[in-house]
Amino acid sequence: MSRGSSFQPQLPEKVQSEIMNSKFAAIGLCFCLVVGAGSSLKAQATTPPPSPSAAPVNPNASPEARALLKFIDSLSGQHTLTGQHNFPNTKDASTLAAERAYGKVPVIFGQDFGFAAPGDKDAAAARPAMIAEVERQFARGSIIALCWHAVPPTADEPVTFRPRLDGGRTNQNLASVSGRITDQQWNDVITPGTALYNHWCAQVDVIAGYLKQLQAAHVPVLWRPYHEMNGDWFWWGGRRGDRGTKVLYRQLFDRFVNYHHLDNLVWVWSVDRPARADRQFVDYNPGTNYFDVAALDVYGGDFQQSYYDALLMQAAGKPITLAEVGPPPSLAVLNRQPDWTWWMTWAGNIRHSDAVQALFDDPRSFSLSDPAFIKAFAATRAAYGLPPLTVPTSANATP
Repeated sequence: MSRGSSFQPQLPEKVQSEIMNSKFAAIGLCFCLVVGAGSSLKAQATTPPPSPSAAPVNPNASPEARALLKFIDSLSGQHTLTGQHNFPNTKDASTLAAERAYGKVPVIFGQDFGFAAPGDKDAAAARPAMIAEVERQFARGSIIALCWHAVPPTADEPVTFRPRLDGGRTNQNLASVSGRITDQQWNDVITPGTALYNHWCAQVDVIAGYLKQLQAAHVPVLWRPYHEMNGDWFWWGGRRGDRGTKVLYRQLFDRFVNYHHLDNLVWVWSVDRPARADRQFVDYNPGTNYFDVAALDVYGGDFQQSYYDALLMQAAGKPITLAEVGPPPSLAVLNRQPDWTWWMTWAGNIRHSDAVQALFDDPRSFSLSDPAFIKAFAATRAAYGLPPLTVPTSANATP
């Protein structure tokens, strides 16, 4: 692609759907965090002891992060957590919608650090209120999953989701989450001492500041940076090789773990479906010493067995998850793919159906109000220094 050409990526179904609903929609896929007819998956009465893979990749991980990872690891092949993402400027609107639709509160509370202008559902200015909502959700028992549609180092906040028509579409001055920066710009971002590297540091340091607030509040976070990194729709994605996307992921890991000493993070490596030869998981794996959980995003019910098997191979014994879904997997899918530890429906994708209701109601699934979840999560809560949960009455209720 020439330096002055406009960028036209092949966007995933989620992006295409929201653009059709609103051309200014800034949806995504986060930087910021699951039946056969007449069949039901049987939940086990006990869960096995955690495997060695439950050791966090950050050797200084906080007690809360260690306990959370241990719990997630114990779910593999046994139970699957329900989850719901929320747009940054909407607090818990989607979680409330999921409760209204299915009568249960999802365990995973997902959020994003945002990137857009004030007033947009993805507004970066909503971060202080979002962090306050995350702390409230944690207090009521939710497990927190965060990502960030990262702003490109070629621009300052706020930015748009898609390249603008007023000059922001060129890769020389990319000012959007989706799009592509030039090869030279990319090399500068991953080269310490350059102007773009320093700008990148300043941008991610802002996010680190919010994560430090959660660390001070003893809130562990399922942290999913540079999600869908094998796709070419985000500026950080789709680059293979020794100086590709996985290098940027490692660079962020080093900045957060060794520079900022963020020890409350459970690191989630996130990919999209390997639908093309240039999107194979192996080319984007940063190394098992850089992630605690391997994640796949699936839209359109495309839960192919080959994707599951390939991710298990790359995870090398670590837990796996469906970090973003449109419709969640059916019970029949989970019967064939039992190691998914959670699934999280993206905001705007809540559609009531009998199949999803059956998924919520099955003993394999854990929702926040399920007595079986409360019992299973008690040891983790104890490691947090918190009492066991009680059954909440609604998503607005605070224990």
